[in-house]
Amino acid sequence: MYSKELIRGTLKPIILKLLAEHGRMYGYEICQKVKELTSNEIIIKEGSLYPALYKLKAEGLVEVESIEVDNRTRQYYSLTDKSQAMAKEQVNEFSLFLLTMSRLFKVSSSY
Repeated sequence: MYSKELIRGTLKPIILKLLAEHGRMYGYEICQKVKELTSNEIIIKEGSLYPALYKLKAEGLVEVESIEVDNRTRQYYSLTDKSQAMAKEQVNEFSLFLLTMSRLFKVSSSY
């Protein structure tokens, strides 16, 4: 499992990518999907996820829809119209960043 610092820095692009791919998701579903896609290597705690979602909502990038499921209110998050293109840009930027980091660490992999 990776450190909180690494995950914190990648949370926004992770959320935007998942919402772009899946339309709308609720918080627990996002956590489980990340866990599944990374074979349990990345585990996002709700204490990290929800502040990131609230921040994305405050920025106008995510909208929330409340739906009653099994006598409980579930909050579904989805990208806003304005964030669709931005999500793609951020995911592309992050992918390029990963390539750059990969080059950097291959150069200094003598540890």
